[in-house]
Amino acid sequence: MKRGKRYTDAAKAIDRTTLYEAADAISVVKKNAVAKFDETIEVHIRTGCDGRHADQQIRGAVVLPHGTGKTVRVLVFAKNAKADEALAAGADFVGAEELIPKIQNEGWLDFDVVVATPDMMGVVGRLGRVLGPKGLMPNPKAGTVTMDVTKAINDIKAGKIEYRLDKTNIIHVPIGKASFTEEMLSDNFQTLIGAITKARPAALKGQYLKSVTITSTMGPGVKLNTAKFV
Repeated sequence: MKRGKRYTDAAKAIDRTTLYEAADAISVVKKNAVAKFDETIEVHIRTGCDGRHADQQIRGAVVLPHGTGKTVRVLVFAKNAKADEALAAGADFVGAEELIPKIQNEGWLDFDVVVATPDMMGVVGRLGRVLGPKGLMPNPKAGTVTMDVTKAINDIKAGKIEYRLDKTNIIHVPIGKASFTEEMLSDNFQTLIGAITKARPAALKGQYLKSVTITSTMGPGVKLNTAKFV
């Protein structure tokens, strides 16, 4: 894969033989995020889990203290008083069965997170083939299936992110923007890694965090020393 000059120059600033401490890695990644837009700073965590086994699945959510720097659009499936509550809490879209054809047939996906009250999951379940592959299906573990829609919306708008294993047992999550200070990124990273460390499946034998890499949207990755996260 051919890389651009900017990426190649940035890669030269990284010692591939070194495992960096988190603060140093954040500093290097931030300095190398020189694209013409505000790059997202991301963390990629390769785990020793086998997500094919239910008892080794990892899925949860955590509120980053400084948010992600992204404006998140929230869709809430709710009815009556709960629909009114969702609107009052700042949901971007609120609805029920009438949204099914709009999403299924018209391909409407102008939202980033879906919240649903438990009584609406029968309706939302009909959208499983659309929302599931995009990671948009509400889930109790992530706090997105709840009667407390106000708290769910407030948390999401404040910077709540969901983490889960992908098919290759890697967790991919944003921790902010290149415009954030190093301290803000560090706070967000420590909050995230703390939550994921606690989420270690009891059934897992052997090494949990095989590698942790911090990168920006357009920049090269910087590998961390994982010894402190064990």
